[in-house]
Amino acid sequence: MIEKLLQEAKTAFQQTFNRVPKWIVTAPGRVNVIGEHTDYNEGFVFPMAIERNVIICAAPAVPEDGVPAGMAKVVSTAKRTPALLKLEGDIQPGPRVEWFEYVQGVIAGYLAENPSVKAESFVAVIHANVPLGAALSSSAALEVSVGTLLEAITGATVDPVRKALICQHAEHEYAKMPCGIMDQFISAMGEKDHIMLLDCRDYSTKLVPFTSPDLSILIINSRVKHQLSGSEYPERRAACFDSAKILGAKTLREVTMEQLEAGKNQLTEVQYRRCRHVVGEIKRTTDAVEAIQNGDYERMGQLMYESHTSMRDDFEISCKELDILVEEAQKIGIAGGVYGSRMTGGGFGGCTVSLIQTSKMDSIMETIRTNYKAATGINPDLFVTRPAQGAHIIQK
Repeated sequence: MIEKLLQEAKTAFQQTFNRVPKWIVTAPGRVNVIGEHTDYNEGFVFPMAIERNVIICAAPAVPEDGVPAGMAKVVSTAKRTPALLKLEGDIQPGPRVEWFEYVQGVIAGYLAENPSVKAESFVAVIHANVPLGAALSSSAALEVSVGTLLEAITGATVDPVRKALICQHAEHEYAKMPCGIMDQFISAMGEKDHIMLLDCRDYSTKLVPFTSPDLSILIINSRVKHQLSGSEYPERRAACFDSAKILGAKTLREVTMEQLEAGKNQLTEVQYRRCRHVVGEIKRTTDAVEAIQNGDYERMGQLMYESHTSMRDDFEISCKELDILVEEAQKIGIAGGVYGSRMTGGGFGGCTVSLIQTSKMDSIMETIRTNYKAATGINPDLFVTRPAQGAHIIQK
């Protein structure tokens, strides 16, 4: 699939700028296999890069491009209007969040990290097949691909951890989204045929092999994103932080289930349930790593179902459509090729992730597609992926 996307990107660049690109880079989206809303609680997450990418083709600007000195002209195949972005001077966030603010934020962070480096004016085309708004980290893939492009252009590489942090800062300051670190980490540092265990407290990582051709990851986009008031995510973060303080801990990472039960009377019912999800999810994530390493896929599937139930009942971030997708996967069961399934991402819509038997993926996909449409009237988007390679330079 990346070869097709690459050819489309090259063609788009040729049509836009009447020449071939000099630099080509890519970064993938991601799916979190298990470990939801644990990142800002300094817990563990278990994501993998997916076979859906952002590709950027670029070349030095020439007079015919009409690009002023110290600027870059960036075109997105998903947007109509090109953007002129600053490559030097005081680069501040704009008053409104536009798609190019993600790009500008990474440029600003990268140049601040390397004050002696000057990026020459360039033109670029961004082309992607990471679904937008599906909780598969299209924004992180864009940010990390921009950072990788700057490395290709300037020859000045950045430590991968710093690279991820620069991209996260761009999302915080330029896109006004207070995300955790997981998305940028896995997009920057994912490895083919591996799932990454990331410790969100000290940023240490462990690559867990996922090499069996008999297993695949099925991602299903529910194609719904429920309109919310905007307070749901901050409220859940606050409940976690406030509860940790009440329980005498810096973060919920330090709280065991026994300690939570002992301090239950100090918390409101809502606080207790939010904590029960996070504390349980942190342990489920480390248990999942052990299950994968031991080849115990039934145990892995059970943990995925438990994770979904916890997000539905305790953290209350699921929705009817996601619940239906998980229920349909559970009905198929191991006999039909499904080990486990759960919602993934921030919640209230987006995708589910399922661990399945590769040989039965066609029948699994058809059954879920048919039954989900019958229940909701919506045609879901389904695709199977293996753990993919993280960001890299294709051509320089």
